[in-house]
Amino acid sequence: QELVSGESEEESNGVNLMEFSDEILLHILSYVPCTDLVLNVRKTCRKLATLCLDKSLTHTVLLQKDYKVNKDKVKQLMRDIGKEIYQLNMAGCYWLPSSTIDHVIRCKNLVKLNLSGCHITSLRLSKMLSALQHLRSLAIDVNPGFDASQLSSECKATLSRVSELKQTLYTPSYGVVPCCTSLEKLLLYFEILDRSREGFMLSGQLMVGESNVPHYQNLRVFYARLAPGYVNQEVVRLYLAVLSDRTPENLHAFLISAPGSFAETGATKNLLDSMARNVRLDALQLPKAWINGSGLLQHLKFNNPFYFSFSRCTLSGGHLIQRVINGGKDLKSLTSLNLSGCVHCLAPESLFRKAEDDIDSSILESLVVSCCNLRHLNLSAAHHHSSESIGNHLCQLLSRLKHLLSLALPVCSITDVAANVEKPPTQPNAAPQTFGKKVRVGIQTYPRNLTDQANQKIESSVFWTLMGSLRFLETLEIIGSSFSSAMPRNEPAIRNSLPPCVRAQSVGDSEVAAISQLTYLQSLTLAQLPNIITGSGLVSIGLQCQHLRTLSLANLGMMGKVVYMSALMDMLKHCKCLRDLRLEQPYFSAGAQFFQALSHCSSLQRLCIVSRSGTLQSDAVMSFMASCLEVVMCHMFMGESLTVCRNLQQSIVRSFQADRPALNVVIFPLLHEDLTEVIRDVPMRHLDEITLFKSRVAEEPPNLWW
Repeated sequence: QELVSGESEEESNGVNLMEFSDEILLHILSYVPCTDLVLNVRKTCRKLATLCLDKSLTHTVLLQKDYKVNKDKVKQLMRDIGKEIYQLNMAGCYWLPSSTIDHVIRCKNLVKLNLSGCHITSLRLSKMLSALQHLRSLAIDVNPGFDASQLSSECKATLSRVSELKQTLYTPSYGVVPCCTSLEKLLLYFEILDRSREGFMLSGQLMVGESNVPHYQNLRVFYARLAPGYVNQEVVRLYLAVLSDRTPENLHAFLISAPGSFAETGATKNLLDSMARNVRLDALQLPKAWINGSGLLQHLKFNNPFYFSFSRCTLSGGHLIQRVINGGKDLKSLTSLNLSGCVHCLAPESLFRKAEDDIDSSILESLVVSCCNLRHLNLSAAHHHSSESIGNHLCQLLSRLKHLLSLALPVCSITDVAANVEKPPTQPNAAPQTFGKKVRVGIQTYPRNLTDQANQKIESSVFWTLMGSLRFLETLEIIGSSFSSAMPRNEPAIRNSLPPCVRAQSVGDSEVAAISQLTYLQSLTLAQLPNIITGSGLVSIGLQCQHLRTLSLANLGMMGKVVYMSALMDMLKHCKCLRDLRLEQPYFSAGAQFFQALSHCSSLQRLCIVSRSGTLQSDAVMSFMASCLEVVMCHMFMGESLTVCRNLQQSIVRSFQADRPALNVVIFPLLHEDLTEVIRDVPMRHLDEITLFKSRVAEEPPNLWW
C-alpha cells in the first residue's frame, strides 16, 4: 500500500517505481522475504501481483531466519505457491508446531528440503516424504522416540533416491541413513547427551540391534561433527565401521570434527590406510589423536584440495610444508585453512620448542606464497610471536593474502615487536610517579570525533597496515590465546580465567581503531584484549563499519570494571544493521543507559550477555524489549538471584510471546548448578551461533550445505 500511495510524491520528483523494468523490480523484490511477497506485496497492484509469483522468486523459499513466520503463514504460503517451490529451507524454525510440516506435502516438486531444528515425528516424516518423489536433498533431526520401522515403503522409495543427507542426532540411531542407498553427501551432527533428563547414563550401543546398515558405495563427502561426550564418540564409530570395510572409490572429502580426545582404534586405522591407498582427497579434517605422531599425512594423496583443518593438532611447520603444502605445488586451489590451536604449525619442529617461542617467518611465507587464494584462515588459540626481523612480521606476511574474506588471529600475534620491547604494558589506573600537582586517578575520556581519534592511531603499526590491505574482509576474530569462555558446553561455568599472554599486554584501543578500516566488515569478535583503556576504537568501528551484523566482545580491559562501557554505548548508536550482540564481561551492569543505547540498534534480533557478578535492571530490560520489536532471543547469564531471573524471564515471555512466535528467553544465574540443564533446552540455532563462544572462521568447509 505504501508503494502505491507514494506514487504521487514520486511522480512529482520525476521517479515512479512502477516504471522500472521488470528485471530491476525483480532484483529489488529478491531482498523481500518470500512470505511478505506472496501474502502482502502482491496484493498492492496488478504488476506486483504478477512479479511476486515469478519463478525466480518462488523457486527457492528461505524461512530459516524469518522469525515472524507462523503456522498460518506457512499454510497459506504452501497453498498459494507450493507447486512452484523446488527448494525449501525451514532450518531452525523451532517455534513452529510439528503439524506445520503437514503442509509441505503441497510442494510436490521439491528437490531440496531442510528441516533441521524442526519438530517432526517418524509418522509425519513418513507421510511427507511419501509425497515428495523428486526429493534429492534432505536435512532432518533424529530425536528420542524416532522409529525407522514406522517409515512406509513409499517413504523409503523417496529416501532411496536422496543423494544428500544432513542428519542431526539427539539419540543413538542410524536415523534414515540405511534407507538412503544412493548417498553421495552425508553430514552428521552428533548432539547426544551422556545422561538423560532423569539422570540415567546413555549408551551408544543401543544401535547394535538395528538390522540395516548404511550404504556408502557412492559416497563423495563424509562429514561428522561431535559435541562433547563419550556417547557421541561411540555412535560415530558405528557409522565409521561400515566405511572401514570398504572405502568408497569416489570419496573426495573426509571430515571429522571432534572436541577433546577421540582415540584411534584398529577399525579407524584400517579406514585411514584404505583411504591412503585408494582415494585422492579435496578436503580433510581429522581428530588430533589420529594425526599426532603418525605418518598419515605423508601417505594421503590430494587432488585439488580446497579445505584443510588441523585444529588442535601438534603438527609442526616442517611437517605442514613437507607433507601438506608439498613445497608449494598444487595448493592454489586451497580456499579455507583451519590451524586453530595448532601451536607449533609455524615452527620447523615441535620436539624442543615452547609454545611461546617466536615463529619461523619462512614457514608462514611459504604458506602464504603456496596458498595465495586463501579466503578463510584461522590461526587462533596459539602463541604466534613474530621475531624482530624487519619485514617478517606475521601481519606483514598475511597482508599479501588479498582474497581473504574471514580471518582469526591470537591477540599476541598482532603486536609490534619493537613497541613491545621498548615500552612496558600500559597500566590504565596507575598514577605517574612525580611530585607537584596531584593527578586524578580514573578512567580517561575518549575522543568524540574522528579527527581526535586519528591523532591517537598508530598508523605505522603492522596491524594497521594489515587491516588496510584486507579491504574486503567480512569476518574478523581477535582472540586471546589463553581465553576461555565462562560458559563451556556441558560443564559448570568457569570461575577463573587464565591471564593473557605477555606479548598481548600492549594490545588495546589503537589496534581496535585500526579495524575501522574494514568497510565491508560484517562479523567482529574481540576477546581478551588487556590494554583496552577507554574503548575509543569501538566508536570508530561503529561509525565506519556500517555493514556490521554480528558483534562479540569478551573480557576487554580490566576484569574488575567495564572500562569501555561509555564507548560501547556510543558505538551502538551507530550500528543500524547489527543483528547479533554477545557480551561476556565480569561485573557488567546492564542498566537503563546501556539498554537505551542498545535500543538504537533497530535491526537487533539476538542478545546474549554472560557476566560473572553482573547485574541487570528488570525495568530497563522490559523497556528495551518493548522498543526493539525485532528481538527474538534474549539470553542473560548474570550474578542475579534465581528469583530475580525467573521473574524477569516470565515477564518477558508473558508480555511479548504472542506477537513474537520465535521468542526464546533464558535468564539464569551464571554460577548456578543447574545451568547445564537450562542450556540443553536452548534451540541449537541460537546455542551454536551465539550463546556459546567459539571461533567460527574456517570451522567448516565453505558451502558445506545450502
